[in-house]
Amino acid sequence: MKMSPQHRLEYLQRMIVTAAQMRSIEQRIFDAGMPIAAVMEKVSGRLALRIQALYPQPSTHRIGVLVGPGHNGGDALVVARELYFQGYEIMLCCPVSRLKDLTATHLHYLENLGIACYQSVDPLAECDLLLDGLFGFGLDRVLTKPISTIVDVVNEWDIPRLSIDLPSGLHTDTGQVLGTAICATHTLCLGLWKLGLLQDDALHYVGQAELIDFDIPLADIAAVLGEMPSVQRVTPQCAIAALPLVRPASTHKYKMGHVLLICGSRRYAGGALLTGLGARASGVGMLSIAVPQSLKSALSVQLPEALIVGCPETEDGAIAELPASVTLSSFNAIACGPGLTTDATAVVEQVLTSECPLVLDADGLNIVAHHGTIPTLHKRQAPTVLTPHLGEFKRLFPEIADGMDCRVTAVQRAAKHSTAIVLLKGARVVISDPHGSVRVNPTSTPALARGGSGDVLTGLLGGLVAQKFAAPSSTTLLDVVQAGTWWHAQAGCLAARKRTELGVDAHTLTNFLIPALARQTQIGTE
Repeated sequence: MKMSPQHRLEYLQRMIVTAAQMRSIEQRIFDAGMPIAAVMEKVSGRLALRIQALYPQPSTHRIGVLVGPGHNGGDALVVARELYFQGYEIMLCCPVSRLKDLTATHLHYLENLGIACYQSVDPLAECDLLLDGLFGFGLDRVLTKPISTIVDVVNEWDIPRLSIDLPSGLHTDTGQVLGTAICATHTLCLGLWKLGLLQDDALHYVGQAELIDFDIPLADIAAVLGEMPSVQRVTPQCAIAALPLVRPASTHKYKMGHVLLICGSRRYAGGALLTGLGARASGVGMLSIAVPQSLKSALSVQLPEALIVGCPETEDGAIAELPASVTLSSFNAIACGPGLTTDATAVVEQVLTSECPLVLDADGLNIVAHHGTIPTLHKRQAPTVLTPHLGEFKRLFPEIADGMDCRVTAVQRAAKHSTAIVLLKGARVVISDPHGSVRVNPTSTPALARGGSGDVLTGLLGGLVAQKFAAPSSTTLLDVVQAGTWWHAQAGCLAARKRTELGVDAHTLTNFLIPALARQTQIGTE
């Protein structure tokens, strides 16, 4: 496999590995004749250059290095050596006496250079930066004293902490904290992204994460992961490629997709509006929205271009049924659920029997869960996209959620058993199709932790799915769902930068959907 540097970087940014996979890739490198010492030198040289860029002199002068017993500790020592030769003052803390031979050799050399090494971490308290080289990938046991004590102590210090590969104390695959873990300011991940860094449980400890390429042969990656690995990060390039940004010159509205939104109730009128605004931003050619009759006038004012269908409603203001004029088979996609309440059960049941691609959220999911998720969805012949948050996921898939320690494997199982695309919301959205292909969106913002932001996503996805099925292409449904998820997150990030995280309510979020896309695609200006 040969790639340009730009394409190589894009490829690597998509790859995600478990500890076992990374171990297999490294072993192939060593078996091919590359000495471990040579790999350590290359990795550490790249790390040293990046650390100098992130923490330049003279603002950063004294660097404390936490040295573990394995090759992660060896990496840290070689980095320390290179930084020492660049004029940084180095102090070492090595709390263990038994080291791997290569690590011990590097420690001996640094001590011969006159660099002090302590068993206690206390002398490092006045450093400008702490370099965490205690443990790398593959750690699966709880940290014990004295290392656990050192981790707890340095986490209390007001000093930047930079972890090599992943913060010491995190499980490589699940991201769970093994007793305690370094709370890093920066994490420089080596070679390929480790799965644990993209789990919600890890985010508090990872800080700003970036990938350090050390020239792993692409053939070795492909030999272990396959040409197209099943688990991938969502990148801007992949997401943008799946969006319907370019339209044929001779197209018209009926060729650009017709989506039906079924949402809202007297109690949750805002759900219908937010879902509609999300769908409008998708660029869908025709937008129809079925709401309780009492909401029709208000929604028509807010979304004058939409076809608002007033529906008979229950005493509590939920949609009782769809009018006979609504023919579900005439739409390219349906998005159903936000603001419905479970009083709209009959409507959801009708939608589930349709042969139209379907995006289900909120009460649409709760109704499916009540009926039995897997048997209900197995009856459907058309594609289905489920968009639960964690609580809804537990109701939909209680057996899978029970004891869940890895969001990726849980979502994979849920998608396989339900035959639906499952999108699990969270700080890092995880999406899987029934065939086991997984996409993890690595960028988001806590600003999206607001009521209604999920409604916006449902509308956006509904509009994008309708466009996909109106003009079939090689773009898969999973591609479309990951693109919509990425777009939604980018809008939240841009809005947070402009208005702070406190200022991004769901309605405001809709106003940033198009500016975020324009910014990413360089179509327009902010």
